[in-house]
Amino acid sequence: MKVKPLADRVIVKLEKSETKSAGGIIIPDTAQEKTQSGVVVEVGDDKDVIKVKPGQKILYDKYAGTQIKVDGEDHLILKMSDILAVIE
Repeated sequence: MKVKPLADRVIVKLEKSETKSAGGIIIPDTAQEKTQSGVVVEVGDDKDVIKVKPGQKILYDKYAGTQIKVDGEDHLILKMSDILAVIE
């Protein structure tokens, strides 16, 4: 399935969180904290507002975006204003 965001929105592929603690304890999915970083997959068509490019790793606001599944993987649709930083 191909999803193309509109206007100032971007699609971000979520990073997987750690499933084991430093001591080797397995953490169930329900107890894992939601990550706040991911990789930009697609960008909208408002080139004046969007400052990121596909492939860049970003940090975003904790409660931002709409979660979707694309080809069985979790993604977020975010507004550009919800992106806090680019990780280099």
